[in-house]
Amino acid sequence: MAISASDVKLLRDKTGAGMLDCKKALQDADGDFDKAIEILRKKGASVAAKRAERKAHEGVVVTKIWNDGKSGAILDVNCETDFVANSDDFLNFAQQVLDIIVEKNPANIDELMELDVDGVKVSDMVTDTVGKIGEKIEISRFAVIHEDNGMLVDYIHHGANLGVLIKFENVPEATDELVTIGKDIAMQIAAMNPKYVSRDQVPAEVIEKEKEIYKEVAQKEGKPEKILDRIAEGKLNKFFGEVCLLEQAFVKDNSKTVGDLIKDYNKAHGTDVKLTEFYRFHVADETK
Repeated sequence: MAISASDVKLLRDKTGAGMLDCKKALQDADGDFDKAIEILRKKGASVAAKRAERKAHEGVVVTKIWNDGKSGAILDVNCETDFVANSDDFLNFAQQVLDIIVEKNPANIDELMELDVDGVKVSDMVTDTVGKIGEKIEISRFAVIHEDNGMLVDYIHHGANLGVLIKFENVPEATDELVTIGKDIAMQIAAMNPKYVSRDQVPAEVIEKEKEIYKEVAQKEGKPEKILDRIAEGKLNKFFGEVCLLEQAFVKDNSKTVGDLIKDYNKAHGTDVKLTEFYRFHVADETK
């Protein structure tokens, strides 16, 4: 049967699929819209199955701050190529998923995928988008932070493949100065990739392993046994300065640490603001 251009456009508006795919689906369904939608969804599932073993190393990181700066979310969505990562369909999908996370507040990826949005599960939305785009798509990870007595700050690096979300606690007022400091620290996190906020967050087993390595190296260099512990402690302080955000030298002024920035702010304003948590998502990277 003849399929009109208006029918094809209507199906495209409903599904987001390509014009040619919509036309073929309507032809195969003899003009039945519901059946055509089912055909398109099956096509998406077929494409998803074929792409399942492919690697999704490209994508975007998106963030959102709401609730007067007291809530924030960060999301990493992956695809196979940078071409698709920059496409409107993929970017719109990532934003749609972020909005669902903000609204529904799922606890984890499994719960997110089972959410029903206007009669469609998020897992089916992924499948439909795979069919539309023709590449494997993965919702890799997300984090949501709420802090009633604090402030969230986000940062997306140029290209949107790296994002940061940080949390300040004990914030009586979200001043422009603190927002600026937060943005600077978020960029520091993006550039320097700290693993922890402060040394008290470093697991004991990590510290002991580092000390063991330092002592073994010093011993092989012929250092006396009695000073091995002192050498290890000195090198451990350098290690903390590399992996702990508050002890890192501030990239804009290396005469100060990141912790000094917050101390200076608190001294000037009579506050006790603390930076207690951050997330650093780099596309397809599994570390925090």
